[in-house]
Amino acid sequence: MASGGSSKAPVFLEKTSYRQRRMRDAARLLPIVGLILWMLPLTWSEVDGADGGFSSALIYIFGVWVVLIVLAAVFSRHVGRRPLDQIDGDGPS
Repeated sequence: MASGGSSKAPVFLEKTSYRQRRMRDAARLLPIVGLILWMLPLTWSEVDGADGGFSSALIYIFGVWVVLIVLAAVFSRHVGRRPLDQIDGDGPS
């Protein structure tokens, strides 16, 4: 048994590398989040026969679509900043 300490030093990621990994993780979750947000209007019910339910659902769906496009652009900008010499094998070889 080892006494008191570990022979290996703790592993720390560089701040930029850590942030890029989290941005890639968020980018991978974006389609799932988008699908869930697009399914929300299916759960809406008409309240007191009010008109405009369909139009508000369409506005919501296109609003979510625009937000997803903007978020995808932001994620791609941040992920794309990684230099080629720092590729850690996440993609196909």
